[in-house]
Amino acid sequence: MKEFILKLIRGIDKKDIPREYIPLVDDLIRHKIVKIDGKIVKISSKYRVGTIDIARNGTGFLEVLGVKAKDLLIEPEHLNGASKGDLVIAKRIFKGGGRPKAKVVYILEKAFRFSVAYFDKEAGLFFNVKNEAPIAVKASKKSLKELPDKVVVKVDNESGIIVEVLGVLDDPAVDEKISLALYNKKEEFPPEAELEASAYPDEIYADLYPDRVDLRALPFCTIDPVTAKDHDDAIYYDQKSRTLYVAIADVSEYVPPMGPIDKEAKERGFSIYLPHKSIPMLPRKLSEGICSLKENVERLAFVCKITLDENLEPVKEELIDAVIKSRRKYSYERVDQFLAGKFEDLDDTDKELLEWMMPLYEVTRKLRSKRLERGFEFTNPEIRLVLDEHGELVATKIETETPSHALIEDCMLLANKATAKMFDFGIFRTHEEPSMEKIEELLDELANVGIFTKEYNTIHELFLFIQKEAEARGIKEHVDRLLIRTQKQAGYTAENIGHFGLGFEKYTHFTSPIRRYSDLTLHRLLKAILRDDKKQLDYILKNIEPLTVRISELEREAAKVEWDFMDRKFARWAAKNIGNRFEAVVTDPDSTPIAQLDDEIKGARLFLPKAEVELFDRVLVEIIDVNIATTKIYAKVIEKIDV
Repeated sequence: MKEFILKLIRGIDKKDIPREYIPLVDDLIRHKIVKIDGKIVKISSKYRVGTIDIARNGTGFLEVLGVKAKDLLIEPEHLNGASKGDLVIAKRIFKGGGRPKAKVVYILEKAFRFSVAYFDKEAGLFFNVKNEAPIAVKASKKSLKELPDKVVVKVDNESGIIVEVLGVLDDPAVDEKISLALYNKKEEFPPEAELEASAYPDEIYADLYPDRVDLRALPFCTIDPVTAKDHDDAIYYDQKSRTLYVAIADVSEYVPPMGPIDKEAKERGFSIYLPHKSIPMLPRKLSEGICSLKENVERLAFVCKITLDENLEPVKEELIDAVIKSRRKYSYERVDQFLAGKFEDLDDTDKELLEWMMPLYEVTRKLRSKRLERGFEFTNPEIRLVLDEHGELVATKIETETPSHALIEDCMLLANKATAKMFDFGIFRTHEEPSMEKIEELLDELANVGIFTKEYNTIHELFLFIQKEAEARGIKEHVDRLLIRTQKQAGYTAENIGHFGLGFEKYTHFTSPIRRYSDLTLHRLLKAILRDDKKQLDYILKNIEPLTVRISELEREAAKVEWDFMDRKFARWAAKNIGNRFEAVVTDPDSTPIAQLDDEIKGARLFLPKAEVELFDRVLVEIIDVNIATTKIYAKVIEKIDV
C-alpha cells in the first residue's frame, strides 16, 4: 500500500494505476482528497499521508510520508478510529501558533490486518497473545465448545473471522507459527512460484554462456556458517595485482521482474533465520540450488573486481557477468584456525587457497583500521538459541565477531562501496546521524554510571571517547548497546544520505541477493546501467522510492519475527525455572526495570516490578512468574552482586 500511496503523493498517470487500487482512488476522488490534473492523479496539498503513533495520554502523532515535514499532532478526538501504526490520510488544521496539527479523515490501511489470539475456555473469550486484550471473534457457541483450551488462532481483524488454527499454546511447536502469523509471514511458496522454480536445472554449463567472462580457473572459496546452504558470495584475491574478486550469486538471471518468484520475493523482502531453520526469500530450488555458489560446481555470478593501489585505495572497479567454480566451502571456524596459524590436515586445495587468503587477511586488517578512523566498531555479540528435538531451549551460544568474520565483512564492504559509486539515484543503504535529543538522553544515562564526557567536535569523536571510558570501567559491551540504541535505524533510500555507522559517504547492498530483495533490485539496476538499457533503467527508477520504503519495513518485520521467536523460547524455559535464581544485568532502570539474563542461559529479558536498581547493576534474581502468551518473564531481585 505505501508504495502506491507514495506514487499518489507525487502524482501518477491514470493509466499506471494498478487495477487493485482503482476502487481506492475512486473513493479518494469522491472524498475530494485526490485531484485530477489532466492525466495526473495526485493527493491534494491540503492533506498529509502517514503512520499514526499514539502517546500514553492518547494524543496521536502523524509521521508524515513522502514529504519532508515535522510530525503533525492529532488530538484524541481527531483520531476518528485510527490506531497506532495505521496508515492514514489527515487534513491539516491551521489555527494560530503552536505545533502543527491535523485530523484523520481516511484510514488507508490498518496496522495489523491479522491478530493472533488464544482461547480461554473458562472465560469463553479469545485473548491477544501480544497484550492479552480480549478479541472479538465471529464464531458460534457450538464451535467454541468444540475448541480445546488455549487453542491459538489467526484472526482477520476486519471481519473477526478465524482464518487459521495454529496449534495449542502449551505446545512448543506453535511458537514458530505464532511468530510468523503475527507479521503475516509464511514458509510455503505459492504453487506458481514453485512451478517456475522447478523449470530451472540443478547445474549450469559454461558453454551455454559464451558472452560471460570465464573465471572458473580462479580459486574462489566461500566462507559461511557451518550450517549454511545458501551461499551468496565467494572471494578470490590476486596478490600480485592487488585485485579482489567478490563473486555474488547472479539471482537476477533466474528471477525476471514481475514473475511469480519475483512477486513473492518482493512480498517477503528478506529471508528469516530461526535457530532451527530458515524461511527463505526464494524457493529452495533456487536459494539452496542453482543460485547458491556451491563447492566444485559451475555457477553464474555477478563479480565485483576491485584493484587496489599500494595505499589500499581502489584504483579500478569493474562489474563482470561471469561463470565461476568455487573450490571449497569453508566454515568460519575452519578459516579462524588458518588465521590463528593452525594448518593441520591440509590438502592441495587448502594450500592453493591459503596462498591468497593469508595475504588478503593482512589487507583487510589494514582496511579495517583505516575504516575505523571514520566509522565505528561496536561490541554487539549475537545470542544463538540451541533447541532440542521438541523445540525447547536447552542452551544459548554467544557469537562474537572472529577474524574470519572480519575478513569476509571487509571484502563485502569494498564491493558494496564500489557498486554504490555507479549511480546517484537508486537504492542506497543509509544510516543517519543520531538526533541531538538522543545524544542528550545518552549523556544523561552515562552520567548516572560515572561516565562524564568532555566537549566534542563530532559525534564520532564523542562515541570513541565514550567507548574508551567504558572499556576502562569494564562495561564496554553494555555501553555499546546504549550507543546502538541511541542511533537511528539503518534503512534503504533512493537518495544518498551516507552511512553514519560505517563512516561511508556512499554505500549500498550488493552482496546478498539470495536473501535480500534490495540486493536483487540493485543487480537489476546495475545491469541496466552497464547495458545502457534506458527503458529498463527508467522503469526501475520510476518505482524505486516507494520500493525502498517498503523494503525497509520488511527488514524490520523479518527482525521482529526472529526476536519474537526467541522471546517465546525464553519464556518456555523460564516457566520451567520459576523459583530458581540466576544472575542478570540491568539494562533499563526506568519505570518497570528490565534486566537481561547473564547466566547459563543468556539474553532473556526479565521484568523487575518495584525493584530499585541502577543501570548496569549486576543482580541475583529469582523468576517468580511467566506469561507464555505475551512472553513476559517476571523476576524479583534477591541481591546486588559486587563486581
